Parts: sequence; C-alpha cells; structure tokens
Amino acid sequence: MYDLVIRNATIVDGTGKPGYAGDLAVSNGKIAAVGKVSDSGKKEIDAQGKLLTPGWVDVHSHMDGQATWDPLCSPAANHGITTLVMGNCGIGFAPCEPNDEAHARLITVVEDVEDIPGAALHEGVKWDWESFPEYLDAVERFPRAIDVGAQVPHCAVRTYVMGERGAKNELATPEDVASMAAIVKEGLQHGALGFTTSRTELHTTGGDQVMPGTYADEAELLGIGKVIGELGGKGIFGLVSDFHNWEQEMDWMKRLSIENNCQINFVLFFRDEEDWDRVLKQLDYSRKAKAEGAQLIPHVGARPVNILLSWDGTINPFSFHANYGPLSIMSHEQRLAELKKPEVRAAIVAEELPLMGDAFMDTIVGGYDKLYPLGSPPNYEPGPEDSIAARAAKAGISPQEYCYDLMMEEGGKTVVYFPCFGYGANDLSRQVALIEDDSTVLSLADTGAHCGVLCDASIPTQMLSYYVRDRQRGHRLALEAVVKMQTHDTARCVGLADRGTLEVGMKADLNLIDFEQLQLGSPQIIFDLPAGGRRMFQDAHGYIATIVSGEVIMENGKYTGAVPGKLIRGAQAAPQAA
Repeated sequence: MYDLVIRNATIVDGTGKPGYAGDLAVSNGKIAAVGKVSDSGKKEIDAQGKLLTPGWVDVHSHMDGQATWDPLCSPAANHGITTLVMGNCGIGFAPCEPNDEAHARLITVVEDVEDIPGAALHEGVKWDWESFPEYLDAVERFPRAIDVGAQVPHCAVRTYVMGERGAKNELATPEDVASMAAIVKEGLQHGALGFTTSRTELHTTGGDQVMPGTYADEAELLGIGKVIGELGGKGIFGLVSDFHNWEQEMDWMKRLSIENNCQINFVLFFRDEEDWDRVLKQLDYSRKAKAEGAQLIPHVGARPVNILLSWDGTINPFSFHANYGPLSIMSHEQRLAELKKPEVRAAIVAEELPLMGDAFMDTIVGGYDKLYPLGSPPNYEPGPEDSIAARAAKAGISPQEYCYDLMMEEGGKTVVYFPCFGYGANDLSRQVALIEDDSTVLSLADTGAHCGVLCDASIPTQMLSYYVRDRQRGHRLALEAVVKMQTHDTARCVGLADRGTLEVGMKADLNLIDFEQLQLGSPQIIFDLPAGGRRMFQDAHGYIATIVSGEVIMENGKYTGAVPGKLIRGAQAAPQAA
C-alpha cells in the first residue's frame, strides 16, 4: 500500500513533455509510480482532472533570517514553492562574530539593501551560530514545511575576515583572500550550495555606501572561486552586477568557470531600452562561452524590476510632500483616519510636486504616466492608457487626486505599481524574450526581501495564470514549458537533480492546482513579522494542495501544520530509478 495516491489528475511532469491523464503514488517521500496506479494508498486524493505538477523551485530568495523563525517561509508556500535557495546577492547572516556589534552590522546591511525590517531581524534572528557550518546546523534544527538551501554570502565573509576594512571595500590582501577562501571552502564542504557576491551599486547601505564586496578585484574573486575547483567543481558561484564593462566582467567569469569546472549563475537584468542590445550580446557571449567549456547561466525575471507604492509601505508618491510628512510616522489606523479628512486630502494634493532632480525619485513623486493601478486581479502588463495620468485625464481630475483616491481604496491598502526598470517597451515582450531563451533560467523573485515594496514570490503563480492562460498583450506560453521552467530547470541550475520532475524515484514535492481558477490576490502590507514588522503579502487562489516529501503542507490556501521540510546540504544526485 502506498502512503499517498493522487488519482485522475492532468499530469504535467516538468520534463516539457505534453500533459496526460493519470495517477501518481508516493511512498517514503518519493514518487513510487506514475501513470495508472492500481494499488490503494493510505491517503487518496481524487484530482478530478485538476493539474498535477512538481513543486516550484525558487532559486533567488532572501529568506536567510526568516528561515530561522518561519516554517512556511511565507509567502513562498502560498504560491506552491516547495524548495527555495537563499544566500543570494552576497547577503546573509554567517559567518558573524558572536557579539552585538557584529550582529547589528549585518542586520543593518540586510535592512538597507533588502528592505527587511531591522526590528524584525533583531527579534527574530537568534544568532546561535558564528561560523557558516553552525548557521547551517541552526537552520537544520528548525522545523519547517518546505526545503531550503543556503549559499555562502560574500558580504558576511568579507566583514568577518577584514572587519572595517572589508565593510569599507578596501582592497583585500593575499592573506585576506586566503582566509575568505578557507571559509567558503568550509561552507561548501558542510553543505552550502554555492557562494554569491554583489557587484551592483544598487545595493547600498546607510550613507549611500555600497555593500561590502562590491568593488572586490579579480584576485579576490578568483581566489575565492578557485576553492570550487579544489573541491572538484562542487558548488556554484553566483553574482549580480551592473555590468558597466560587461565584456571585462564576463571574461573573468568565463576564466573562473573553465579553470575550476565551476557553474556561474549571474543576474541578467536591464534598466532602459538602450540596455537591450547589451543584454542580447551577453546572451550570445554565454552561448559562445559554453562552446569553450564555460558554464555561464543567465538568471532572468518574469516581471520588470518593480516597486509597489502604498501608504503603509516603504514609499509612496506623497512621501515627500510637506503636508504628508507628519502622517508618515503614524500607525496605519492613525494615518488612515487623517487621510480620510477632506482638508488633509486637499492640502496634500494641492502641493507643488517636490521634485528632486533624480529621474528615479521624480518618477515616484510625479511621473504619473509611469505609475499604474495594479488592480484586482493584478495587472503586471499595463499599457499607456492604464497609467494614472491617463486615467486621471479621462476622469477630469489631477493625477495627484486620482492617485490619492486610488490608494484610499480597500481600507487604504491599495497599491500603485511602478515598473521601474525593464519596462521601456510598455509591455512584457522583453521579459518573454528572456524567459523563452534556451540559455536562461527563470529567477529573481527576491522572496523574503524588499518587504515594504515587493512581493515577487508570486511569480510562479503568475506564470501559469497569466503567461499561460490570460495574457492578451502578446503570445501566451505553453503550459508544459512554463512548468519545466520553474521545476526541472530551476532545480538543475542549483545542482538539485532529485526533484523537479514527476518521475519514479524523485522527491514527492507536488502541486495540485485548479488551473482555471488559479489567480493572484492583491498585494497589501501586513504586520506579522517579529516585532510587528511590516511586509508586502500576496496570496493566491487555486492551489488545492501543496505537498512536500509526500506530506500535504498547504490545503486550499491553509497551512496544515506539517513540517516535512529539510535543509538541503549540497548538490543532490538523481535517483537511479529516475
């Protein structure tokens, strides 16, 4: 008798093959049979033709803190994510000296760079570790619903080894590099999936200082990367970069990869349309480098880089208005009461726009032709006619009035959508081109980060509900291709060959989905982090069950209390049966 049998499902197995009608059986947390299952199960689910897929694998999260206190790594489990990988962009909490000053330093970096409330981190992170292996042990001890994997973060390593010199991005000495490399090697030997670093000036800490490691030279990067070669190619080297000198940057990446049999996962994003030619050249470079023996894997997003503007979030279009200033420090209830007053509304919307001479900030403050109602269901592909400027003109009122009234809807929780980078085409055509490219991997959800302005953990749901089913402003994607993108392909790009397809012997991580009813909820700020910290939360409707290692962890959007999740230690081989 099997532990679980799911009958009469429409199976899309993650391999890219056409979906088919069939059953699936689970024993001991693994898939035991697929197709026609005759034997019974201790638990049986009649799928009634609903969609059965592998669980989603999220390879770009920032759950390094939350994973130590939240078994669901919410909102990951709400969107069918059964495996997530953290430690991206060089950011994390280990190693760290065992003192309050060192703890506070790392928390400040994470708060500044990833917009995760510092108070929540101070209360939620218990710091029962110093070294990276000890951090892994702490993560492993905590009961959890989904699987997590960790990477060694350059920022923490550099600060631990170099102290203030590292934090100030001073040049590392050969001795510094040797010490950092030893820490990374130890982390990989104890189960880290890889090492990551940040080379983007978008990642700034207090005083507009870039985070530690941003300006590391080749000697430091190659010196750390060589330990992957010493371990026989065990582990991934990950990075995000501005690619100001993209050929020079990718040349050292190619050399590192070839010399150390090392896979390099790099974030490929762009700000403006004039960057698109550079993106295409980088894709071509990656393909040609593969022929030379390099493994350069571009990670791309399904949405533009975006922020959600709201009264309770990090920022909104009125944040810098003088008459709004006193309201910004109020509680949600106090602020909402003030915002409802006609005289307060009149004073705020009548102000001259407080423009700053910075294109990005001025768009938030007054670029209403680039700001959009997100709507319900959320529309991440609005056209020019959907902008607040266009809608205000049609309504015969000012954009400020329209935006203010929009944000007052739903009890003051409605958000405004600002696709800030990568939306120059005014549609998602660039994103589609990137995710359809054979050399790329779907990534960049930033799950757990940018809590006051973002909830891109919902992308796996959008991939099915919008890109496959509902899209009108361009061609739709094939269901089987999309499932493969966020299961098989994402799992393999971080060395996990034991999951991501519905084949005998594979890990029984599953999603049972009502495909026709699958839909995103509207994102809104909630206050459920430790110390009452805020975060942007977005739920989903249509997930009948999410299953990890054969146990149902989510049922019709509700947590069951099951904790089958584990820490993933290192690359996982495919089972022989698969």
